[in-house]
Amino acid sequence: MTVTTPVSAGATRGLPSLGPEATALLRLLDETFESWGVAAGARPMTMPPLLPVADLARLDYYDNFPHQAVVAAPLDLARRETSALCRDTGCFPCDALEPAALGLPSASCYAVYLDHEGRRVADDTLVTICSWCFRKETHYEGMRRQLGFRMREVVAIGTREHAEGHLCAFTERIQSFAAALDLPLRKEAACDPFFDKGGSKAVLQRLTPVKHEFLYEDLAIASVNTHRNFFGDRCSITLESGGSAFTSCVAFGLERWLSALTRRHGDWATATRAVVEARTAVGPVS
Repeated sequence: MTVTTPVSAGATRGLPSLGPEATALLRLLDETFESWGVAAGARPMTMPPLLPVADLARLDYYDNFPHQAVVAAPLDLARRETSALCRDTGCFPCDALEPAALGLPSASCYAVYLDHEGRRVADDTLVTICSWCFRKETHYEGMRRQLGFRMREVVAIGTREHAEGHLCAFTERIQSFAAALDLPLRKEAACDPFFDKGGSKAVLQRLTPVKHEFLYEDLAIASVNTHRNFFGDRCSITLESGGSAFTSCVAFGLERWLSALTRRHGDWATATRAVVEARTAVGPVS
């Protein structure tokens, strides 16, 4: 079933607003995904919405995702009088800004690796977060493709076995939940890993995919990602048992889930009932 949901004026700029029904469903979905992480042993955390550009650069973010990058800069008050807001573009010119030292990340998990930098962690560490994420796109479309959106992630830091087991468990959970929702998803290997697109790991990525997406129609609404020991090495995260940490993450694009559910079920009320019933049917994480 396909439905056209009301879209706010900001949607064409990638900045839609959500009404009460959409907000309630988004919260229900986020509580569901967070509960899976907590039941598996994840610590809920809150991360900052901006990260230092220099830190993201150390993680090759601007090499791997230059097309998506969004940065933030304060106004240069010394030039304010001569560099006013441009009436034609509605933008401040570059010479009206101080250097952009802060980045708006496109995924929640970058902040987790930076937060654990230089630390020794348990071999089976799990963290769950929900953050605003930002991506420059060629075009924006309702809740399907946005400049700013919310992403719930459950991140594993630990041994290789822990990181890989995390993805296996959540792959089963996503598929069971989708079946209970009557939301047909297909799992596909993706070609945009978090790391090292140009080096030896990129060759390994082509042989053994490190990212899989779950798509409804043509829309990826969740993904499972393994980073091997890339972030463990770059952020000097070590294990209590010794050695560099391996990491993996499971990500849910909350607004994209809203889009998929309303397209499938027709309206907010029916979509919400489907989620409530699916939560009961699937039950807690085993």
